[in-house]
Amino acid sequence: MHVVAAILFPPLGVFLTVGLGIHFWISLVLTLVFTWIPGIIHAVWLVYNHDRS
Repeated sequence: MHVVAAILFPPLGVFLTVGLGIHFWISLVLTLVFTWIPGIIHAVWLVYNHDRS
């Protein structure tokens, strides 16, 4: 579920995983300012690493 959200709208996937913190804002900036791909990479990386720990 979180991985799908991270791919479709990266800040939503990050928010569902870690809440409203610094990673959410990083993902939002990456998605809106630097296009979609960096936001997806950051969100999927964060979701994957958070679920493993």
